[in-house]
Amino acid sequence: MPIIKPMKAGGCVTNLHYFSDMKLIKTGLRYLLVAAVIFIASQNNSYAGGFPVRPGSLLLSPSVSYFFANKGWDSLRRLSPFASGGKFTSVSYSLFGEYGLTKRFTLVAALPYVMNTYEDDNGYRKSSTGVTDLETGIRYYLANINYIYYFSVQGTFITPLYQGTDLGYRQNAAELKFSFAGSGRFFGKNCYFTVENGIRKYFGSAGAAQDRYSGTFGFTLDRRLKQQFSVSVGGFYSTSSLSSGYNPKAVNATKNFAFNQASISYGYSFSRAFSLFLSAGTFINGRNTGNGSSASASFIIRPL
Repeated sequence: MPIIKPMKAGGCVTNLHYFSDMKLIKTGLRYLLVAAVIFIASQNNSYAGGFPVRPGSLLLSPSVSYFFANKGWDSLRRLSPFASGGKFTSVSYSLFGEYGLTKRFTLVAALPYVMNTYEDDNGYRKSSTGVTDLETGIRYYLANINYIYYFSVQGTFITPLYQGTDLGYRQNAAELKFSFAGSGRFFGKNCYFTVENGIRKYFGSAGAAQDRYSGTFGFTLDRRLKQQFSVSVGGFYSTSSLSSGYNPKAVNATKNFAFNQASISYGYSFSRAFSLFLSAGTFINGRNTGNGSSASASFIIRPL
């Protein structure tokens, strides 16, 4: 069974309407706060978890990711640089875990910690740091075809672990995610694929509704099955009854955005219990979001 790596995603929202020097400063704050919200919202790790974890087995995946953006798309999908040479950077640390309860049920959990910064050439700088949304859930493996192709469904509850809205929506949410995964041979190489789609709804006033989707195809590079290479594409669509206007006093108003991204990854298995993955990705297009690039390193550890 192949070891599946996480595909990271990150993002930030931009506002391209500037009317005065004072509003440029306010825009910097808006960039940071809204960028933080969207970055955390999109940091839901798509752990290509279509392959089952055996009963009594534990899978852990600590990771670190770097994201950078200095331009973005507006509501009409027009791409422009941030005002005054502005740039947004984020470093996130995350821990994902999955524990096998039975042949069909597993417990899953994920918790990220982020450090977000927005700054521009005028000397403006704003940072936000802390833990974000705890995700806990249960995964059910619906069926398999000859133990090669697997179908699963996962229910997840999202709990904010922060005060204020600098690091997220500060709203509970629930998500239902469907996965399809399989393995086989492709041009003489062992290969695997995963396809996932998750629908998330935030509770409370005008809570955002989001669709997160991804697909990954990977194959081994050597006969010993130590090295693998994968290509992933994915996207994120968010909508809300609130408008997409920017207001630094009501950051949660920024809940209407979308983007698509692509990434590549190289993985090396030191043993059955320990693997390393290095990934790089970039946004392809978007709406009300930054045009960002990311790099990440993650480990797959099987202590049990």
